[in-house]
Amino acid sequence: MAIRYDATIASEIINNFDTKPEMLVQILHAFVARYAFISDEAIRQIADELNLSRADVHGVVSFYHDFRTTQPGKRIIKICQAEACQAMGSRDLTEHAKKSLGINLNETTRDGETTLEAIYCLGNCACSPAVMIDDAVYGRVDKRRFDSLTATAGAK
Repeated sequence: MAIRYDATIASEIINNFDTKPEMLVQILHAFVARYAFISDEAIRQIADELNLSRADVHGVVSFYHDFRTTQPGKRIIKICQAEACQAMGSRDLTEHAKKSLGINLNETTRDGETTLEAIYCLGNCACSPAVMIDDAVYGRVDKRRFDSLTATAGAK
């Protein structure tokens, strides 16, 4: 269930970092922790309260992979795209996931259940390819294991 944006709470988050522009990345992480994504409304408020341009805030949001500008699904699946995982088949696994879920990277299924994203290292290189489903990391994921993991995760 999505948490409704609240400008007062958003202001409290920003004030927790003393409204310092140099704390922008930390502020954005706090917004993602609270709201799961950075809305246009949040970008405007953050820019106003930190005395930055909207372009400055949007530039940081679009630069980092952990910041998204749309509501994610109830579960988030991230497939590692770093070199070690690519060498062990993450590109094929990603293609399988896209077909299996019927979405591309950085998209959410129509039912709002699942978002598929790329990630660029889960620190599990010895067990490549690695996948993260919500906060759990899985290693040595092939197509069959992916299907099993997503069927299990979907039953939560």
